[in-house]
Amino acid sequence: MAVDHVTPRQGLLARIRTASKCPARPSNSDMFWCILGSLLGLGIVSFLAFHYQLPLLVAPFGATAALIYGTCTSPFAQPRNVLGGHVISAFVGVLVYQLMGTTWLSVTLGVSLAILLMLFTRTMHPPGEATALTAILNGQGYMFVLEPVLLGVVVLLAVALLVHRCRGGGCYPTYWF
Repeated sequence: MAVDHVTPRQGLLARIRTASKCPARPSNSDMFWCILGSLLGLGIVSFLAFHYQLPLLVAPFGATAALIYGTCTSPFAQPRNVLGGHVISAFVGVLVYQLMGTTWLSVTLGVSLAILLMLFTRTMHPPGEATALTAILNGQGYMFVLEPVLLGVVVLLAVALLVHRCRGGGCYPTYWF
């Protein structure tokens, strides 16, 4: 017997038995524009990441690509969150590395502080946490914030704006600030 509405207090089993269904698959057109944006945006930022000898930076940028090209109406995909989340996290990661080096404690503190600052500034972008981690693990200086992080984010957003404009429908962005 399926339950129509379940509250968080009703427990895991009741939530598993809900009548909710998996979201519909995106249309072929939506999937085409998503993959086109991802190929263009990630192609450029992957080139930049390898140019700066930071291949680990492709991971947070890849997660960002999934959000801005595939789930463009998500709050996490909006330009304010993408830009703010990556830049704040990069700065925090560099700062923590400069003060503490690369240790389990600096990784824990850097990522946690990045989360806190993104929440405080209303710029939560989960891939940003990986940007903080990348800064700490790769021992980055403050230029890391500007290039490749800010440069990469601007490229991803520019491609997103272009692809979504060509796609039509006006789904991106849903807000700027």
